[in-house]
Amino acid sequence: MTTRGKLLIGLLLVAALYFGINKLVSSGAVFKKAETQSVLLNSIELPTATGSNKATAVVPLATLPGTAPADKGTAVVWEVMAWNSQMAGMLANGGPRSTMGSAMTANGLDMQIVRQDDVSKMQADLVKNALDLKGNPATPGLIVSIMGDGLPAFSTVQAQLEKTGTGLQVIPYSVGKSFGEDKLMGPKEWLDNPKLALGKTVACYLRDGDQNIALKWCADNGLKVNPDETTYDPEAVNFMAASDFLVAAEKYILGKPESRTKVVNGKNTGVKIDVVADAVATWTPGDVNIAKQRGGLVNIVSTKDYSNQMPNIMVTTKRWYDAHPQQVLGLMTAFAVAGDQVKSHPEALSRAADISADVYGDQDKNGAYWLKYYKGVSEADRNGDVVELGGSKAFNFNDNLNLFGLDEGGTNIYAAVYKTFGDVQHKLYPKELPSYVALDQMLDLKPLQKLQAQYKGKTLAPAETQQFAAGDEIRQNVSKRAWNIEFNSGQSTFTPRTTQELNQLFNDLVVAGRLKVAVHGHTDNAGDPAKNQQLSEDRAMAVQHWLEAKSRSAFPDGRIQVYAHGASEPVASNATPEGKAQNRRVEVVLGN
Repeated sequence: MTTRGKLLIGLLLVAALYFGINKLVSSGAVFKKAETQSVLLNSIELPTATGSNKATAVVPLATLPGTAPADKGTAVVWEVMAWNSQMAGMLANGGPRSTMGSAMTANGLDMQIVRQDDVSKMQADLVKNALDLKGNPATPGLIVSIMGDGLPAFSTVQAQLEKTGTGLQVIPYSVGKSFGEDKLMGPKEWLDNPKLALGKTVACYLRDGDQNIALKWCADNGLKVNPDETTYDPEAVNFMAASDFLVAAEKYILGKPESRTKVVNGKNTGVKIDVVADAVATWTPGDVNIAKQRGGLVNIVSTKDYSNQMPNIMVTTKRWYDAHPQQVLGLMTAFAVAGDQVKSHPEALSRAADISADVYGDQDKNGAYWLKYYKGVSEADRNGDVVELGGSKAFNFNDNLNLFGLDEGGTNIYAAVYKTFGDVQHKLYPKELPSYVALDQMLDLKPLQKLQAQYKGKTLAPAETQQFAAGDEIRQNVSKRAWNIEFNSGQSTFTPRTTQELNQLFNDLVVAGRLKVAVHGHTDNAGDPAKNQQLSEDRAMAVQHWLEAKSRSAFPDGRIQVYAHGASEPVASNATPEGKAQNRRVEVVLGN
C-alpha cells in the first residue's frame, strides 16, 4: 500500500490519496382535468457514456473501516434514498455513523447517514437546517442526495431558502450513478414498435428521474405525452401518479383501475375511461418486485442506455457550504478514496453493501441483496421471461473530472443533463416548474479544481470510459428521430438557424452516452439522383464532424456512423414544397 496521503486505520496511515481523489420533486400537485394538450417533446438527449465494465485495478486494497463510531469530527447529516449509487459513500463512512478507521473520520467528519425516500421531505429538511444554522452556526449541516436529472425540479426549494438568507449549493463531487436500475419497464412489444405505447399508461413518481427516462424515450421515438395525470389521451402516452418508486411498482402489480376523463386534442370529451398501469418507471427494488410478484414487463430503456442521465448529486445550503470549505474538501477526499476501493476490490464493495443494508433498514434485504442488484443481474420473472434488474456504478476522482468536464478536452456532462431535463420538465409542467435555478448559481467547481491541481502529476486511478468499435453497427434500436437541421440549398453547410437544433442534439446525445449514434442523411427528389446520394452523405457527415469537433470525449472514434440514402426513403410526397422540406432531413438512430 502506498504511503502518500492519510487514511488512518489503526496504527497504519494509509496514503490512499496518492492513488486518487478519486429522485424530481414530490408528485402531490393536481393538474386541471381538461383542456390539457398532450405534448410532442422536441427531444430529450443525454450526455455521453462512461460505462465500461472494466474494473479499476490500480489501487491496493486498504484496511476496511471498523464498526465502532469514531465520535469525533465535524458533525453532518447525509440524507439518502435507498439507491445503490451510494456505495462509495457507504464505505467512506464505515457505517450509518462514521466509524473508526473510515475515510470520513480520517478527513475530519462525523457523518450520520439517514434514509429518506421522500424528496419533498428532503426539501423541507434543508429549509429547516438553514434556519437552524442561522440561529446556531454550530448546528450539524445537512446534505441530501438526489437524482442528477431531478435537480432542476428540486431547485424550486430555492425560493424558501432565500427567505432564510441562503440558497442551494451543489457539492462538486458525485459518489456514483445509476447504470441500469432506473428504468422504464413495459410490454415486450414496445421494443420493436414504440408506437404501441400510445394510449397506454405509465405508473411513476411524477417529475422525477424515472419519469424522465420515460419522457426521453417518448421524445426519442416521436411519441406524444399527456402531462395531466387526471386525464386519458388515447393518442399519447399517459402517466399515473405514485407517491414513490415502490408504490409505482405496486400500481402495476395490483392492477387497480383509475377513472379518467378522456381528452381528444386537449378537449374534455366528458367520457369516463378506466385505465390501469400498463408500464412502470421505477428503480431497484421496484423492478425486482415487479418481476417476482407479477412479471410481464421487460426493460424498454434504462440508465444503462441513457448512461449519463442519473449521477448521484449531493446538495446542501450555501450557508453550511461557505462556512465549511475544509470539510467540503475532506468530504470529497473521503468519497474519492472509498470510490477507488469499491471499484477495485470485491471485499470493499461487499462491505459497502452491508453498510447500505444497515442504513436502508429493510429487514428482508441484507447486504447480499444490495450487492447483487448493484452489480445488476438477468433473472427470470414470475412468468419465466428473462429481465435485467438493478445496476449502478461507483465513481472515483477521475470519474468526477469526466462528469464535470475537467478532464483534458472534456465536456461538462452534468451541465448538459441539467439543462436537458430542466427544459423538458418546464415545458411539460409550467405551473409546477415555472423556472429553475441556473446551474452556475449552485455549482462551484473550484474545490474539485483545487484537488485536481493538488494531485496533478500523481498516479490516479483512471475514469471508466466507453469504448466503441468502429464499424460495429447498431443491432438493437432504442430510438429513431428526425431532426430539423437546416442546410444551405444544395450544400452540406448549416444555415445560421441550425445552431440551436445542433446544440439540443448534442445535449441529447451526451445524456445517452453509452449508445451508438447512426446519422442518416436524406434529400428530396430534385436534381440528379447520384448527386443527391452524395449530398445526403455529405450532410450526415457534416453533423458527425460538428459533434466530434464540439467534444471528442463525448463522441470518441467509432461512436457515430454515417449512412446516405439520397431521395430513396421519402416520408412525404415530393409533389409539394412542404413535402420536399420534410424529405430533406437528418435522422438519428440510437442503439447498441
